[in-house]
Amino acid sequence: MGIGARLKEAREEKELSLDTLQDTTKIQKRYLVAIEEENFSILPGKFYAKAFIKEYAIAVGLDPNELMEEYKQDIPSPEEDSTTQYTRIHRSRKDNMPTKNTAIFSFIPTLIVILLIIGIVFLAWWFITQKIGDDENTPSEQTSDNTIIRNDSNNNSNDQSVVDDEEQAENDEQTDTENTNEDTTDNSTEETDEESTQDEAELGMEVVEEGSGTKPLSTIELSNVGEELIFEFESTEDVWLDVSNEADQSFFSGFVTSGEPTTLDLTGQSKVFLNVGRAPGLAITINGVEFEYPVDPNQRGADHQQLWFNVVDAESNE
Repeated sequence: MGIGARLKEAREEKELSLDTLQDTTKIQKRYLVAIEEENFSILPGKFYAKAFIKEYAIAVGLDPNELMEEYKQDIPSPEEDSTTQYTRIHRSRKDNMPTKNTAIFSFIPTLIVILLIIGIVFLAWWFITQKIGDDENTPSEQTSDNTIIRNDSNNNSNDQSVVDDEEQAENDEQTDTENTNEDTTDNSTEETDEESTQDEAELGMEVVEEGSGTKPLSTIELSNVGEELIFEFESTEDVWLDVSNEADQSFFSGFVTSGEPTTLDLTGQSKVFLNVGRAPGLAITINGVEFEYPVDPNQRGADHQQLWFNVVDAESNE
């Protein structure tokens, strides 16, 4: 009996249909049929053969390690296909990365030009101001000998009054300027305080339901998500990961490789499902906040975990 027949026999003994097995393992039905028929060429790659067979064995109650050891000659080696799969996963990650960085870099040259123009205008204004000040400080030409100078006391008094009025006007203008600067400073302080209060609204994570048993299924509620919903995955070993939504739309299905972080932009999703093959080896970060597993992944039977994330403000994200 081959490995495919052995798995099929165990499934039929448990009276499980392929559709039920597909919902349990998150593996497409056509791949399950290919495993039973030992037609491994239909799988996405030989790299996934062992992972899919292990998931199938766990779902039908077989020991995956014993099964893999018993039929190791029948299972294709992933070595020849690892390079192809790595390229496919790498390309998928690159396609899923946000495009905002491109927009930011394209704006930098324009910003530099604007700053240069402002700098040139400021320098021109500064030179003109200096020149006007130098002209005002230059002594006036001496009066020629033929000029008649009159000493008129009335004119001197009028001139003094004019000077006093000008000084008073300058003092009033300076006072108004200082008051305006104080008002502007107060407004800026208030705006800064408001922005600081808004920045303090951090992403909230609340465990609604904590899973139990083997492969615990937990439910977590996300609040204060903001405009984006970014999941980051980083592993210390090769960890199998499935990411989908409530409509069973898949965003990622494969291994998160050690030293190769995976980033997914799930903005607008109201529900996100994670199927983590080995939780102790996978760190999850949501919008820059580190996620802590509801069930200790180091407990016996809790290394394989399933997580539902409910986004309470998903409508505002859309």
